[in-house]
Amino acid sequence: MSKSQRYQILHDTHYRYAAPVSLAQQLAHLWPRACTRQRCLYNEMEILPPPSQRQDTLDAFGNPLTRLAFERPHAELQVKARLMVEVFPHEAYALDKSPPWEQVREKLAYHGGALSAEELEAVRYRVESPFVRLKQAFVDYAEDCFVAQQPFLQAVAALMDKIFSEFTYDPEATLIATPLLEVLESRRGVCQDFAHLMLACLRARGFAARYVSGYLLTHPPAGQLRMIGADASHAWVSVYCPVLGWVDFDPTNNLLPDVEHITLAWGRDFADVSPLRGVILGGGNHDPEVRVTVMPASEMPQVQTQSQSQSPPRTMTHNALQVPPRT
Repeated sequence: MSKSQRYQILHDTHYRYAAPVSLAQQLAHLWPRACTRQRCLYNEMEILPPPSQRQDTLDAFGNPLTRLAFERPHAELQVKARLMVEVFPHEAYALDKSPPWEQVREKLAYHGGALSAEELEAVRYRVESPFVRLKQAFVDYAEDCFVAQQPFLQAVAALMDKIFSEFTYDPEATLIATPLLEVLESRRGVCQDFAHLMLACLRARGFAARYVSGYLLTHPPAGQLRMIGADASHAWVSVYCPVLGWVDFDPTNNLLPDVEHITLAWGRDFADVSPLRGVILGGGNHDPEVRVTVMPASEMPQVQTQSQSQSPPRTMTHNALQVPPRT
């Protein structure tokens, strides 16, 4: 088994508005949640301009959530999170020892009987959500991955491999709200799209699966230093198995996450765990500049600086939502 790893993470989101914002409410998922495979050793958030109100709490899924209110006009907003996180390895999963997928589906199906606390938590991730609609097309796409009586986690791994093999990573192909049926047709997208697609294929078959938001350690080319701001947020999928509990799968990279994946939050889909989500009054046109750095603690002095435009492939997700108020 590999050793635990410590990482320093910098997540900098900067909005420059075309017109002043008079009022704003923001929700930030920028603190990593406590779980068995990681612990947060240090966290700090710098916010400019300073918010009129701030509340640190938990959301409906148990993720750390920071609520921010801005009651004075401002032309830009910058939120910087600095973290030190230790990630622990897990035992290798024996995918072939999981129960048949038919048995897992039956266990989570409605049957009128009492559910355990673990099963009750799982079924909330079995239904559709704002970005993950359940359609027959997703059942059909995953059909060849679910052979009769195949161990459940082997079937899930086959689905992960299918998405990885048949889809092209393309950060220009989709937007936050691109429908999944369009992603399925074009076979292009980013990690957010691939995670949503895998969720749709699993939930449409009656399984419980949740969206995980976090970071992935990337590796600079041989002989080059790690660049500040060169990374991006990442997303993957966690699947509930009655025997083993929750097991993570990364369809963007076709692997089971271990010590190089850092978990921020989980929910039904991206809408539940966007790193920064807000409702603003005013602002005009605006797009965020998001710069993320993930570096091993041992490399902290050996860094350079670069812009977000040079982010490496196969890690990008759409990082922030800014929603105008309803009128």
